[in-house]
Amino acid sequence: MRDEFAAESTTLHRHNSMSSESEFIALADRVLEAIAAALDAADADVDWTLNDGVLTIDCSSGGKLIVNRHVPSRELWVAAKSGGFHFRGQPGVWRDTRDGTELGAALVRLLQAQGGVAIELPPLPAN
Repeated sequence: MRDEFAAESTTLHRHNSMSSESEFIALADRVLEAIAAALDAADADVDWTLNDGVLTIDCSSGGKLIVNRHVPSRELWVAAKSGGFHFRGQPGVWRDTRDGTELGAALVRLLQAQGGVAIELPPLPAN
C-alpha cells in the first residue's frame, strides 16, 4: 500500500514540476494573449478583458466564457455555460484532463455554441 502511494505521489510531483511557477505563468499568459489576439483578428462580436491571468470573453446574450491560469495545478481552466474544463500542458499541446480534447478546438466549439462566435485559433503553445 505504501509503495502504491509513493509511486502515485512521485508521478503527481513529476507532473506538477513540469516548469517553475514563473515559467508556467509566462507560458499561460502567452496562451491567453494568443486567444485574445485571435478574437481581435476574427472581428468577432465579443468584448474581452485580460487581467492578471484571467481572460473574460463576453459573448453578449450568450453570457461569459472565462479562461484562466491555475498555478497550483499548472493548468488552464475554462468556465462556460456548458461546464468547467481543465487543460494540462502536454508536449506541444494543452489537453482536457477528462477527454483529451485540445484547448483550441474546445474554445472554438464553446465560443460557437455559447455565443455564435466563429473564430480560428493558432496552435497554442504548451511548452
